[in-house]
Amino acid sequence: MKSDGKQKIEEGELLPSCEFMHIHDELLEKVRGIMPEEETLYDLAELYKVFGDTTRIKILYALFESEMCVCDIAGLLGISISAISHQLRILKQARLVRFRREGKTVFYSLSDDHVRSILGQGMEHITE
Repeated sequence: MKSDGKQKIEEGELLPSCEFMHIHDELLEKVRGIMPEEETLYDLAELYKVFGDTTRIKILYALFESEMCVCDIAGLLGISISAISHQLRILKQARLVRFRREGKTVFYSLSDDHVRSILGQGMEHITE
């Protein structure tokens, strides 16, 4: 089934596959040579899991605009301070946000431009 040049697989529809089993050894060796280590792939999968929560995505988008304290983020999103703190802890452990203290206030910001790029590319992908 085609729509706008994109193929859509219906539920239960079989994907096309080879008519007979044949391993392309040279290709497999080439790909094995460039595959990251298992631990690195695990870490990457864990990073992407962090993006699997809408509240965390909202926090990251808020931090695109400005560094903010927990109270500001909670007020913006209409979520409790403790819930925001919990999500910020996860984002900090994933090295997606950082913080700085100013007196008794802690301000959070994006760790670096990679975070903006990751979300930007994801948004571009889903809106194509």
